[in-house]
This record gives sequence, C-alpha cells and structure tokens, in this order.
Amino acid sequence: MTTGKINVSVENIFPLIKKFLYSDHEIFLRELVSNATDATLKLKHLTSIGEASVEYGQPKIEVKIDKEGKKLHIIDEGIGMTAEEVERYINQVAFSGAEEFLDKYKDSAKDTGIIGHFGLGFYSAFMVADKVEIITKSYKDEPAAHWTCDGSPEFTLVASDKQTRGTEIILHIAEDSVEFLEESKIKGLLNKYNKFMPIPIKFGTRKEALPKPEDAPEDYQTEYQEVDNIVNNPTPAWTKQPADLTDEDYKNFYRELYPMQFDEPLFNIHLNVDYPFNLTGILYFPKLAADLQIQKDKIQLYQNQVFVTDNVEGIVPEFLTMLKGVIDSPDIPLNVSRSYLQADGNVKKISNYITRKVADKLKSLFTENREDFEKKWNDIKIVLEYGMLSEPKFYEKAGAFMLYPTVNDTFLTLDELKEKIKDAQTDKDGKLIALYAANKDAQHQYIEAATAKGYEVLLLDSPIVAHLIQKLESDNENLSFVRVDADHIDNLIKKDDTVISKLSDEQQEKLKTVVEEIVPKPTYTVQLEAMDSSAAPFIITQPEFMRRMKEMSATGGGMFGMGSMPEMYNLVVNTNSELAERILNTADNDAQSKLVKQALDLAKLSQNLLKGEELTAFVKRSFELIKS
Repeated sequence: MTTGKINVSVENIFPLIKKFLYSDHEIFLRELVSNATDATLKLKHLTSIGEASVEYGQPKIEVKIDKEGKKLHIIDEGIGMTAEEVERYINQVAFSGAEEFLDKYKDSAKDTGIIGHFGLGFYSAFMVADKVEIITKSYKDEPAAHWTCDGSPEFTLVASDKQTRGTEIILHIAEDSVEFLEESKIKGLLNKYNKFMPIPIKFGTRKEALPKPEDAPEDYQTEYQEVDNIVNNPTPAWTKQPADLTDEDYKNFYRELYPMQFDEPLFNIHLNVDYPFNLTGILYFPKLAADLQIQKDKIQLYQNQVFVTDNVEGIVPEFLTMLKGVIDSPDIPLNVSRSYLQADGNVKKISNYITRKVADKLKSLFTENREDFEKKWNDIKIVLEYGMLSEPKFYEKAGAFMLYPTVNDTFLTLDELKEKIKDAQTDKDGKLIALYAANKDAQHQYIEAATAKGYEVLLLDSPIVAHLIQKLESDNENLSFVRVDADHIDNLIKKDDTVISKLSDEQQEKLKTVVEEIVPKPTYTVQLEAMDSSAAPFIITQPEFMRRMKEMSATGGGMFGMGSMPEMYNLVVNTNSELAERILNTADNDAQSKLVKQALDLAKLSQNLLKGEELTAFVKRSFELIKS
C-alpha cells in the first residue's frame, strides 16, 4: 500500500476548485465523461497504429447510480492506468495526461478527437463528492490500482483485483449534493453536455421488443429483452460529410437538437474547414419575426463533440447568433473550466470564416433558385439587414443577394432597382429617388399617389431599415431613399415643371392664417402647395430626416436626443383644391373652423393619427355635417 500527499502548490486545492474554478457544479459529470471518452479514444488510436496489442472492440461508457449507497459510478473500457500513472496523472494536479499523450503522438493523433488539455477536469468530482475512488486497469499487462481520496491532500493507493481493462470512478456524493443521485438529474446532464459524445454512453437499460416470429400464433404476445439504454448519438450530422447527408438528414438532426421546435428550418449551412483551423458545424436559418426581440443563444458550441456553451458571441458574428445549430472546433480557446471563450486571434478568424461561408451559401441559394429565395425573404431579412450593418465583410458580399421588395410583391436587387427607376425617378438634380413605404395599409393613400405617377414603391418594414438606408445612401452618393409620406407626391421627386396656384398670394396668406389658428402647434407646420386639383386637399407628411433620426434613435444610433423629441408633422394644404377655396369663401367663423377641423381629422385618419377624444369628436362632427 502506498500513502502520500498530492503534489500541489497550495495546502488544499479542493476548496479552491469547488469555490472558484468551477462555478457551475453540474459540469463535474461532463468532465468525468469527457475523461472516459479521452481514455477510450486513446486506446482506439494506439490499437490503430499497432502500439496496443489488445482488441479495441465496441467500448462504451457507463454512468450508474447507486442511490442506496449514495454513490455515482462512471465506468469506461478505455486505456486505463497503471499504479505509476495514477501517481503521475492524478496526484500531480494540472499535469495533463491527454496533453502529454497528444505531444507524444502529435503527428498521428491529430484527428483522434482527444479532448483533454486542462488536467484539472478530474478534480471537479470533489465539488459534489466527499470521497472519490478510482479503480483502474491499464491495457498493459500490469496489476490494477485502487486510489482513494477524501478531499484532503491525503490519498491511498493500493492494488486492486479488477480484471477488465478501463477505469471506474466512484463518487461518494456529499450531503449537499444528493440531487446528483436522482435519475432525472443525471439524465438531464448527460443530455445537455454529452448528447453527441463520440463514444456510446449507457445509462440504465430499456425494454426492446423482439421481432415477431414468422410462425407466431394469432394470440402471440410480444416479447421484450433488456438492452443498454444509450443516451447519446456518437455520430451526429455535423461529423459527417455534406455529400453523405440528405435534406431529410439535416431536418432530422434539427429535430434532434430542438425537439420542442415545430417549425421546419428554411435552409442550412454546413461548415467544414481544416485550415487554418479546424471547425465543423451546421447552422440553420429558422423562421424569424420581423423584430429584434429574437431569442438568441440557440447555437450550441462544442469542442470535439463535448458541449461547452450556448453563448457563442465572439465565435459567431453577432448577426448570426439569431440562427440555430451547432459549431464544433478543437481550436476554440477556452478557460480551464471549459466554460467560456478566452481572447484569442483564432476566434476572430473563425468568426470571419463563418461570415464568409454564410454569405457564399446565401449567394448560391439566390443564384440557383431565386423564386424559392424570394419566398423565404421575409423570414430571413432581419438577419441579413443586421449583418449588412454590423459586419463589413458580409456587407461587401450581400449586394449579390440582398433583396428590396416592392408593394406589388416583386423583389429587386439594388442594381435592378437603380435600373428600373432611373427614367421616372430621377429628380431635377440628377439624383435617383427610391420611394418606400413601411406599412402598406397605413400609407395606402401615399402609395396610391406614387404608383399613379408610375413610380416604383418599395416595402421596407423592418425596425432597422432607417439604419440600413442611411448606410446605402452613404455608399451610393447618387441615390436617396424617401418614404412616400415624407412630403406630397410632387415634392418627393422634384422635377422642373411646377404647378401654378389658383390662389393669389394674398389669398394664400389669408388661407394659411385661417388654418394656423385652428391647427395645433407645434405638432403641425402648415405648408401651402399648388398641386393637381384632384389631389387630396389636406395631406399630413413627416419630414424624412426627422422621422429617420427618431427611428434610428429608437433602435440604437441616430443623433443624440432625437428619440425623445415629440412627433412633428407638416400639414400640406393643396391650394388648387375646391376645399381650399371653400374655406376661404366661408364667412361664418364657426363653419370655417368645422371645415378645417374636418379636413385635418380626415388627413390624420389616413395616417392613423386620430385616436381617443379626437376620434370621438370627429365621428360626432361627421354626423352633424351629414345632417346639415
């Protein structure tokens, strides 16, 4: 029997581990199952290169609860350890066996999938156990060893009569951690962290129906057998080559990742790169609502099939964190507890690669089947618009597939839009004016006026559109975006021809005075314009600059303080309308006031601005006018 002290540089490392290193106690199971996986993959590698003369077979890892004995067992059939190796790897904290192994076999072991390079993973067991045992037998023909430690620096190491190759870790669960003796808890942890580990994990047994014999009688009763309950999928879709997967395979894997998600993904992007870093994964575009309140943290980050986190900001460009799926890379730098990313140049390289890969995939989808791409546009546009604003590399590529829908349900690229509107929508200064609406119903009157003149009107309704068009304008100096309700139609795209007012200057001044006395200030600024006599008498517009700055402030950006400014509108009075003349020619002040209020309220109604008391008063006044 050997006794001794664990070689650590502090008096007692275990409280330190328990309190600081691993903030989340539940990851002890992830670490121990990861170690068991490492041990198994090491053996696989050694047998494949002829350095281990044993039969690899079909090893599995077993997790077993002994509720009565208050013990949790993690058993593997891997490489095992000799007594000397136990002394070396277990008693010298932070000396990683996996790292030494990788170093020794660095050329041939490149793709073995061995996880460990932390060395402290085993000690996470002491977060939940007040005593830990290791019973292990090496693949080498040497006696088995039995190591025991009660959480102090003291340990015992004795020979064991274990006859089978591999390692068994026995955790004597502490009183404050008895939740880890519950089957549902362990099952949940295995599903969270080890769902896609590369070695089958057994957790209990299940009943499986035996095949019905061909000569079975009519009253045959189905027979069952007990089989291992394997809780993981050792070969998830992302570990396979895209050529070996069908569309149905990708959909099935999506359901496996998100069993409670009922919508099918729109499409997927399979990531696969081995230079200058290793990265595999599958990203799915789910259906997204046109708002920014989208649940993130739906992409899972793995390292050699071990779950690390679902907070992938940094490794995945921010605009893609709205997607779903899996990313797996052994080259992602993690802190020692494998819980979060460390700052590293590789992280930015990986992020740039993912951005490029997604852009390339979107371009190919657009090129190969534009009609299908257009059908999916409204479900993916918020991600792409956000990407154009936040990732310069994505913006560079997005021109090839970014679409701008029209109110007539057609879709144009920016180049197609410029070509289509250049004849009708170039103003007197030679500038292209792209008209757009944010809401087909609310701005119907303005859209109708624009389309009547043969203008193309886009439908840009996402919450970040103000930011996007600001960027597009800055990169296309001869192009301006103007919302259809920003001014009356003749002022939206100014031409050389002007309409002459029927009213004299004196009459116009009088009309303006009458309207200004009734219209509330400072919300409305009265503006007289000579328009076609068939155009609306009163039109409410909201200046493009002011409205856009307010929208940008509301979603982050724009000019400081603009978001808190009150709404301000222009009331455009058509001096060539019959109503303008009627207001001027009405001598009765009360009747004149009613006409102006009625016209104003009708204009407000068309902009969805008439509410509450004002709406009630408008309805009452309307009935009175009908009666009179």
